[in-house]
Amino acid sequence: MPEQAPSRLERRKARTRAALVRAAQALIAEGKTAVPILEITQAADVGMGSFYNHFETKEQLYQAAVEDALDVHGALLDELTTGLDDPAQVFAQSFRLTGRLHRRHPELSKVLLHHGLELATSQSGLAPRARRDIEAAVRAGRFTVTDPELAMITVAGAALGLGHLLHRQPERDDAATTDQVTEDLLRMLGLTAAEAHEICGRPLPELDTTTATGAA
Repeated sequence: MPEQAPSRLERRKARTRAALVRAAQALIAEGKTAVPILEITQAADVGMGSFYNHFETKEQLYQAAVEDALDVHGALLDELTTGLDDPAQVFAQSFRLTGRLHRRHPELSKVLLHHGLELATSQSGLAPRARRDIEAAVRAGRFTVTDPELAMITVAGAALGLGHLLHRQPERDDAATTDQVTEDLLRMLGLTAAEAHEICGRPLPELDTTTATGAA
């Protein structure tokens, strides 16, 4: 049986929820998480009652906003690494692209950085993908780490520190800085210095030509 198309009511509810999530992401990016619910609904251009049709508390909305941002970013990375056979290159390309997104999508970046500690253990977005790539590289003999969880903590810390640095120093070259951090991580994970340098010098896909970037 073909799936039934969503009704007008369901579409309206989905638009309202999306508006609330976008408003919450903007407030998180600005560091304004202590605002009243009324301000959130005004930013989303929806009624107060609509908020409680979707969320019980502000915290629940903020959690949904972070999860949505993580999913958008993770989907983008999946799209931009399609077709790569080497898990070490998949990991490197994902990290290099994430570093560049801090400047190209600053609002999304700030949402992720504001909830930075969740990146290392989240079940959506960056963490499971990075863990997947590290474990795949270990199985393929490309990385030599013995504890992928500890490697993840190091990688997450590097990603967060890089993002904060690029926001604090707008004059810094984001591409060169990101590639240097990625190169250092690859050496830590087990690649030789020469191979890490070569991988980080490979061309990247254009960020502004992907559908996921548009969604972000």
